Amino acid sequence: MSYTYQGKVYAIKAPVKSISINKLNVVVKDQTGSKLFKFTQLNESKDFLAMLYQA
Repeated sequence: MSYTYQGKVYAIKAPVKSISINKLNVVVKDQTGSKLFKFTQLNESKDFLAMLYQA
């Protein structure tokens, strides 16, 4: 499934196995492997996680 956040498209395939968070970095492990998403502000990473949880 693709998610669009602030003009960028993030491809994450269900089911999501785990999510790891370290302030500005979010690692999502899905059926295709791990993907690292880097953000420049803490609010961006929080908003991205909120969007993932709603989906």
